Amino acid sequence: MELLNRTHRGVREEIGGSPVDQPGTIAIVHDYLTQRGGAERVVLAMHRAFPAAPIYTSLYEPDLTFPEFRDLDVRPSYLNRSQTLRRQHRLAAPLLAHAFSKLQIKEDVVLCSSSGWAHGVHTTGTKLVYCYCPARWLYKRNEYFRKDRNEGHHRASLLDTIRNSFVLRNSVRAVTPPLRRWDRRAAASASAYYTTSSAMSAEITSVYGIRPLVISPPPLCEVSGPWERPRTRAKDGFFLVVSRLLPYKNLDRIFAVFAERPDLDLVVVGTGPLGKTLQQTATSNIHLLGNVNDRELCWLYGHAYALIAPAFEDYGLTPLEAATFGTPTLALRRGGYLDTVSEGRSGYFFEDLDVSSISGLIDKLRENPLDDDEIREHASQFSEERFASALRQQVSLHVA
Repeated sequence: MELLNRTHRGVREEIGGSPVDQPGTIAIVHDYLTQRGGAERVVLAMHRAFPAAPIYTSLYEPDLTFPEFRDLDVRPSYLNRSQTLRRQHRLAAPLLAHAFSKLQIKEDVVLCSSSGWAHGVHTTGTKLVYCYCPARWLYKRNEYFRKDRNEGHHRASLLDTIRNSFVLRNSVRAVTPPLRRWDRRAAASASAYYTTSSAMSAEITSVYGIRPLVISPPPLCEVSGPWERPRTRAKDGFFLVVSRLLPYKNLDRIFAVFAERPDLDLVVVGTGPLGKTLQQTATSNIHLLGNVNDRELCWLYGHAYALIAPAFEDYGLTPLEAATFGTPTLALRRGGYLDTVSEGRSGYFFEDLDVSSISGLIDKLRENPLDDDEIREHASQFSEERFASALRQQVSLHVA
C-alpha cells in the first residue's frame, strides 16, 4: 500500500507512529473519529476547555464525524492510510492496541478519551484517562457480536458478515487474553481515571480495580442556536430516538411498539450496521433519517413529544440533550440513564423491553405530561461550564 504523508486543513498524519514534539502542555487522545456519537461530542467539549490542545486518534474520517473537527489539529495514526478502516472502524479492533502503543506524546498532560484503547498511548508527562467504558469486544464479546433478531431474514452488509463470521469470532477469542493484559497495563499507567456515570464507575472498578471520579458530560445541543427542519413526513408531536443502529441499542423492540401504534410517529436519527435491516422492518409511521446536522437535531429535539432511550448505555447523554429543550425521556431503567433522567421530573422509566410495557409508558406520559421548565432546570445541572471547570481543575492538580 502506498504510504501517504500529507498535511491539509490542520490534519497531519505521522507515518510509522513516530514520537511528535509539539509546543504546549496539554494533548487530547481519542479512540477514533469515524462516527457521530456522544463520545465525539465530549471530545469537542474537551477541546473547547483546552483549545490549544492537538487531538491524536487512530482513525479520522472527516465525512463521518462532526464537521467541527475539520478546523482542529487532528493527528491520526498510521492506520489512517486504509480507507476501509476509516469507513469501517470496527474492523480495526485487533490493531488498535498496536497503533496506540506506537504513539508517544511529549506533553505535560495527556487527556485520553477512551473506550479501552486511547489509554494505551505512551506519554512523557502525566496521563489522565476519561473512560466511557472498558472495551466491549474484549469484556462483553457476546453483546458486541450479538446478531439482530431479524438479521437472518435480510441480506446482511459486508460489515455485518465480517463481524459475525466464524473466523472473526475465533480470531477475537484467540487474541483476547493478551489484549486484556495489554488493556489492564494501559489502565494502570494512568495517574488518574475519570468516567461518565455511577454505572460506569462500578464497571471500571470491576474490570480494572480502579475507582474513577465521575465527571458528567454536558448536553451539547444549544436551544439558542439555529434550528432547521429536516426532511421528514413525521407530524409534530412525534417520538424520537437518537442512536447508532447497533444490536445492543434494542431498536427492534421500539419498532415493534410503533408497529402496533399506527396513530403515533417515530423518528430515528443515526446510522450503523443494522440500518438496512431496520429500514426493511419499519412500518409507515417510522421514519429513519440517518445522520442529521446539529441544526436539524435541535429542531427534532424541540418538536418531539418525547425521546425514547431503550439501550443499556454507559452514559445517558441524549436524555440531557432532549431535556435542554424541555422534552421528556422514556428510558430503560439501566446504566447511565439512572444518572441523567429524574423520574417524574424529566422522564419516566420502563423496567424491561416488553412491548406492552413500553407502549403503556407512552400512554402514561400522555396522560401525565411533565413540566417543560422543570425538565430544563434538570438539564441545567449538567452544563458544559461545569464540565470544563471540573476538567481544568483536575488538569491543574497534575501540571508540574
